[in-house]
Formats: sequence, structure tokens, C-alpha cells
Amino acid sequence: MDIAYFLELLINGSLTGLMYSLVALGVVLIYKSSGVPNLAQGAMVMLAGFLTWWLAGLLGLPLIVAVVIAGAVMFGFGMLAERLLLRRMVGQPIIMIVMLTLGLEIFLRGLVPGVLGAAPKPLDIGIPLTPIIIGDIFINRAYLWGAAVAVILVALSLAFFQTRLGTKLRAASDDHVAAWSVGISVERAIAVSWGLAGLSALAGGVIWGSVQGVDWTLSTLLFPAIAVVILGGLDSVIGVVVAGIIVGVLGSVIPGYVDPIVGGGTRDVVTSLVILLTIIFRPHGMFGREDIERV
Repeated sequence: MDIAYFLELLINGSLTGLMYSLVALGVVLIYKSSGVPNLAQGAMVMLAGFLTWWLAGLLGLPLIVAVVIAGAVMFGFGMLAERLLLRRMVGQPIIMIVMLTLGLEIFLRGLVPGVLGAAPKPLDIGIPLTPIIIGDIFINRAYLWGAAVAVILVALSLAFFQTRLGTKLRAASDDHVAAWSVGISVERAIAVSWGLAGLSALAGGVIWGSVQGVDWTLSTLLFPAIAVVILGGLDSVIGVVVAGIIVGVLGSVIPGYVDPIVGGGTRDVVTSLVILLTIIFRPHGMFGREDIERV
């Protein structure tokens, strides 16, 4: 076995997995406050990438200014989506709410590239293209920066849920009626979580957009992100880090050795198996809360 090749797959896979966490974090933030799995997070990542490209690449704004403006827009978009769409579904079966988020995903995936163009667009955020070379191991600089951003955002999210507002969000998720009874505005709490998911989508859109270009395929990051969320636990912030690394490593090492033999395509198979096996053997994930209902 080529040890250098294995270590390269292992390191870059871990970093890629942490970048998946940028997308998965938005799903967890919303579920942790509302109990709703947001299947529109991939399209929100795509929207954030297109928006940043439009501001920085097309209008020529400095990158930091473009990111700040895009952050404000994505936060507002998240809150607006909750106010106009999700709030109307209060009292409806959870499956219909999930289908609504899926509908939003499909709508944005068609609308945004249709308006701004489907061709891949470069997003330069100043990360050198040359890899870091350690012996015979090549490490992608963008993956390294993306992983660092993911860890920082997860740490900030953990700190946020210890604040007064974060406690209100957790209370709203545990029991809407009880939260209302003690004066917590459940609607506002859920709207804030959608806004925060918009900020998480911005981080994912900018980092992933700089790596693979900005186009509709950014929305497909939802697939590995769902694997991360399911494996880590739908309501676990720390789970997105651990599960992200596991999914990233499996999706890098296994295809690295199997793809040359079968001709490619095993990454999606590995991701699918992670989802299926986790649901079968540990439905609440590694760190998710297991709710036991009395019948």
C-alpha cells in the first residue's frame, strides 16, 4: 500500500467532510429549534454562492463587502421563508412541511441559475490554488480553509445555544405549547433559526463556490450534508463535525481505491450506505437525542 496516497486521501477527505458540515449545520440549526428537517438547505447554499458572485464578481464590490451584504440578505431570506411559507404550515403533518422545504429546494434550484445563468462562474476569495506539499502528500488549501471555517462556526453555534436566545430556541423545539406558556415567541425563535441557517449557507456557498465554481451543482451538496446530519444526529451541533469527518473520509478513501477498478461513481454509493445503515441501526445518530414515547 502507498502510505502517502492513503494519508493524502485521509487528510483531504477529513477536510472535505468538515466542509460538508457547513451545509449540514444549517439543517441542524433549524431542526434544533423547530423539529423540521430543512431539505432546502442545499439550494440556500447555491443561492448564497450566486449572490456573492454577483456582488463581488459582477458588480465588482470588495469581497468582504460582498460577503457582509450577502450575509444580511441570506439572514433576511431565511426569516422571510419562515414567515411566508413555514408559518402557514403550523398544525399540518410534519411530512407536508418537509415536502414544502423540498419544493423550495427544487424551486430555487431552477430559478436562480435561470436568472443568473447556468454556466459555472468562478469565485475568487484569495485562496491560492497551489496545494500544501508535505513530503509526497498534497493538501488542498481551500479544503483547509473551509475546514477551519466549519470548526469556527460549529464552536460559535455551541456557544450560541448557551445564550438566552439559544435557550429559547431549544425550549421552542422541545415543546411549542410549553414555550408559549412561559412567554417565548416560538414563531420568532424559529424565524431566527432560519436566518442563522441562511448565514451557514453563506459560508458553505462561498467556500464551496471557490472550490468548484458557482452553479446549480452547489445545491447537490445537500446529499452528503444529509448523510452527515443523519449520522451525527439531527439535533446535534457537535455531531456535524464528527460525522462530517467520517463521511468525508469514507467518501474519499473508498472511492480512491475502488473507483480505478470499477470506473468511478462509488462516492455517492458510500454516502447512500451511510444514510441507510444509520437509519436502520441507529436512527437517532451518534449524538442525537433518542425520544421515547409512551403508548
